Parts: sequence; C-alpha cells; structure tokens
Amino acid sequence: MTHILHRQINAVLPVASGGKGIELFDGNGRAYIDASGGAAVSCLGHGHPDVIAAMHRQADTLAYAHTSFFTSDVAEALADRLVADAPAGISHAYFVSGGSEAVEAALKMARQYFVEVGQPQRRNVIARKQSYHGNTLGALATGGNEWRRAQFRPLLIETHHVDPCFAYRFQEAGETDEDYAARAAQALEDKIIELGPETVMAFVAETVVGATAGAVPPVADYLRRIRDICDRYGVLLILDEVMCGMGRTGTLHACEQDGVAPDLMTIAKGLGGGYQPIGAVLLSRKIFDAFANGSGLFQHGHTYICHPMACAAALAVQEVIARDRLLDNVRAMGAHLARRLGERFGNHPHIGDIRGRGLFMGVELVEDRSTKQPFDPKRKLHARIKKAAMANGLLVYPMGGTIDGANGDHVLLAPPFICDVAAIDAIVERLDDAVSEALRS
Repeated sequence: MTHILHRQINAVLPVASGGKGIELFDGNGRAYIDASGGAAVSCLGHGHPDVIAAMHRQADTLAYAHTSFFTSDVAEALADRLVADAPAGISHAYFVSGGSEAVEAALKMARQYFVEVGQPQRRNVIARKQSYHGNTLGALATGGNEWRRAQFRPLLIETHHVDPCFAYRFQEAGETDEDYAARAAQALEDKIIELGPETVMAFVAETVVGATAGAVPPVADYLRRIRDICDRYGVLLILDEVMCGMGRTGTLHACEQDGVAPDLMTIAKGLGGGYQPIGAVLLSRKIFDAFANGSGLFQHGHTYICHPMACAAALAVQEVIARDRLLDNVRAMGAHLARRLGERFGNHPHIGDIRGRGLFMGVELVEDRSTKQPFDPKRKLHARIKKAAMANGLLVYPMGGTIDGANGDHVLLAPPFICDVAAIDAIVERLDDAVSEALRS
C-alpha cells in the first residue's frame, strides 16, 4: 500500500530505480526509452556526469540561503548566462521552482508594472483556448484547457481567451498561411478593442503550444503580428516557453525562429533538465526599470527562489548544451524525427497531422482522416497508446482533449538532446507498434 496521493488513485506504477542517457529503468531492471523527457524536461537525459558533479560541488559549498539575506555566486552566474543569451531587451532573471510558479510570477510582474507606471486600470489578461500555463490558480485561470479548469472555476480570476493559431484545425481550405496568420492575430486585436485597450494588461501565449494541443507551431508571421498588436495598444507580451523553450525546438528560445522578443518570458523544464526543480521569468529592461524607479521591489517571493542547488544544476545543464553544441544535434535529429514520422505515419489512415519544431513533435490521431473527425473520447485512445508504449519499453506523452478539452487525441514526443539516429528510429518503430496495438484494442 502506498501513502502517496498519486495522480491516478488506483494506478499501479512501476518504481523508477535508475536512469542513464536516454533510458530509465524500473525496479525489475526493465529499460524504457524516454522519448518524451518526462514532460519535455530531461533534455540531457539521465545521469549526466557533469551535472551530477556540479551538484556535488554546490552541496559541498552551499545548499541553501534565503534571498532576504543573501544572493549566491551560482545564482548570479546563471542569471548572467541567461540574460547574455536572451532575446533583445531582456535584462534580468527571476528564479522560481517550476513553470507554474514562473507564470504566476510573470502575471504579478505585469500587474505591478502597470501600477508602477500609473495605469492601475489595466487588469485584463488575454490568452488562448486550448493552452496550458500551469496548475496554480493564476496560471490555471490564464490557461485555456477547459477540462483542467472546470471544477476549479469558482476559484479562478476572470480571464479572456481567443482561438489559438492552430492551422490543422482552424485554417480554412484555400486560405494561405499568411492570410490565416493575419486572421488568427486579428482575434487578439478584436478582443483588446472589445475589452477596452486601456484595461488590458497582458497577452499570454505558448510560442509553440505544448501538451494541451500537441506541439502546435505558429503559422507564417503570426507572432510578429501579435507583437505589433501588443505594442499598438500598450499590452505586455508574455511568452510561455516552459515546455518549448531552452533548446527544445532547435534554438535556445523558440521565439528566435519567429523574430520576436517578449516583454516577459517564462522558462523551466529544460532549464534544469530535471536534475533540480527550477524555473525562471526573464524580464525586459522596461519592466525592471519600472520596479527600480518606483517602489524599489517586486512584491512577491517564495522560500526557494534562487535556490543554489537548483541554480548549480541549471547552470551545468546550460554549459553542457553550449559546450557540446547540442542545439546542432536538436536541429539534425529533429529533422530526422520529422522525416521518419512522415515516412511511417504520413499515409496512415488514422494520423491526421504531424507537426512541431526540432525535438518537439506531435502526432494527432483521427478516426477519419478526410474529415478530421476525432475518436470518441470515451475510447481514451491516448491512454491506450501510453499503456501499449510502456509495455514496449517506450515513454511518450499522450493527451486527450486536443480540440476542445474533451475531443481529440495526440502523442507528444520530446526526446533528449543527446539522442542519435538509432534512438530516433527505435522511437518511431516502437510508437508505430503502440499506435497499432491501441487501435486494435
């Protein structure tokens, strides 16, 4: 009997007993290819000696010091590195313990910014349907995953949502990418005008949509249009790169590929690679200056912000990625993954879409490929795929509710940056077996 409140109360889970490289091992010694990095977390795989050594050195030096009394060398060094590599305008970092905390802090930064600059009437947050920004109340309110929000709705602040830029589901027949990008972006401007531009605080979006819809990238110049709209109405742009950032799409920040710099950016997961719990908000100079020249503080905080052990792990992860030129491998293996998925599933009668960037790929399953009709959600196809994949020694990240929180199934792949051609081929072959078995059952 377990005394842990597990995610699924009656689930019987194998015990993770170790990990090396791209594999995890259970208590019976069985190996699993970690093709999802957990939840797009384990970017360096498991048991990387350089990260473990850095954590040992930090534990020998300093494990913890509260930030109301001290800073630490390792936190300062990590901030220096992140700001040096950040999009234009980013000047500071704020370290927390994970993605939900990062989004929560970014929302508070946005609100305090407008209080500091004399626009306290700005309170409205706009995000997108079928987004996910975390499970704390502010982050959950911002996200557009209705299934996750439903029972907690009475506790959530009021937020507003527009359609996502989701070409497979929303682009019209005959509509060019540029025209669709313009139409999708226009939804934001329409919502700002509807609410009153002077009341809108921030627009929050995942650069590449993560687990809720399955690695959905923006189309054409959608994000540049979004940036222009936010600038036109004085709205802050918060990009959530908790899942898609820190190299996952082939550049350190996914928005680099769109030529866009946010006012605030949230990162986590691949920041520390799972070796320690860590997330961060990267904030622009104008946000920092408003705080510095106003109240002189950010009215927020947690016990474990800037935790030295977490910062040491994250710094080591980022140093390994740069030293070993792993972003080059992400791009190369990402191209190979896309090609192999296309070869194996491109004509599959129940695969409607293959999408993503770099080593961040999604496969959407449909009952009817010509109409894009999803499977009956009662079938729980995504759960069947996960079970079949694990039985075949493969860990993937399937989800239901791709379309509206209830309908639609997809599988997310986010293998470690260190994977090679043989690993990618094995992932695709085992995924094919798992999909076939799940469809038969």
